[in-house]
Amino acid sequence: MIQLNSASVTYKGKTALSDITLHIKKGQKLALVGRSGSGKSTLLKLLYENQNKLNKNAALIPQEYALVQNLSVFHNVYMGQLGRRSTWYNLLNLIKPFHEPVTQVSDILENLQIKDKLFEPVHQLSGGQQQRTAIARAQMHDGDFLLADEPVSSLDETQSQLVMQLLCEQFETVIFSLHDIDLALKFCDRIIGLDHGQLVIDTSTDRLNRSDLLKLYEK
Repeated sequence: MIQLNSASVTYKGKTALSDITLHIKKGQKLALVGRSGSGKSTLLKLLYENQNKLNKNAALIPQEYALVQNLSVFHNVYMGQLGRRSTWYNLLNLIKPFHEPVTQVSDILENLQIKDKLFEPVHQLSGGQQQRTAIARAQMHDGDFLLADEPVSSLDETQSQLVMQLLCEQFETVIFSLHDIDLALKFCDRIIGLDHGQLVIDTSTDRLNRSDLLKLYEK
C-alpha cells in the first residue's frame, strides 16, 4: 500500500500540491483527474517516488515518453528489463539482439499493433507510435504496479480503449493520470480529483458520473 500523509510540494516558489493525504491499497485501479496544472503529474511523480522506496520494480509511463530517439523500438522496449540482466548480456544484446528478448518484445508490440516497427529508429515514428513504444517498455518491465502519466494522450479512441484494457489486465495495481474522464470512469474503480494542487474528490467510481467530474473543468 502507498501512503501520503499531509504531503505538500512547492516548485519555483509556487505550491504544486497542498496537504495531500492518500492511502492506496494493492489491487486498485485509480485515476487522477483535473485540469492542466491541477497537480496530477506532480502527484503521480510523488507517488512513484514513494512506491520506489518500498518496491523499485514499479513500472512507469512518463508523459514525455523518455525514449532514446536514435535507438530502435526494440532497444527502447528492452530497456524495461535492463535491471534484470547482467551488464554483459545487455551490451551484447545491444550489438546483436538475442532471440528470447526479440520474441518477448515482438509479442508486446503485436498487441499494440506496431510489431512492424520493431527495428525502426524511434525518431522515425509518429507521436502515437512513440507513445505505444513507451507503453510497451512499461509492459516489458512488468511487475504488479504501474504509474502512467497520460498514457493514451496521442492515441485515437480505439487504440486508447485497447491500451487501457491491456494495462489494467497486466498490472495488479495501476495509477493513471488522465484527461479523459470517460476512460477514468470505465477502467478505474477509484477517482482522485485535483484542483489547484488540492484534493477535492476521492471516491469510488460507482458513486460518480460524468457530470460530477466535468465540474472540475468548469471553474
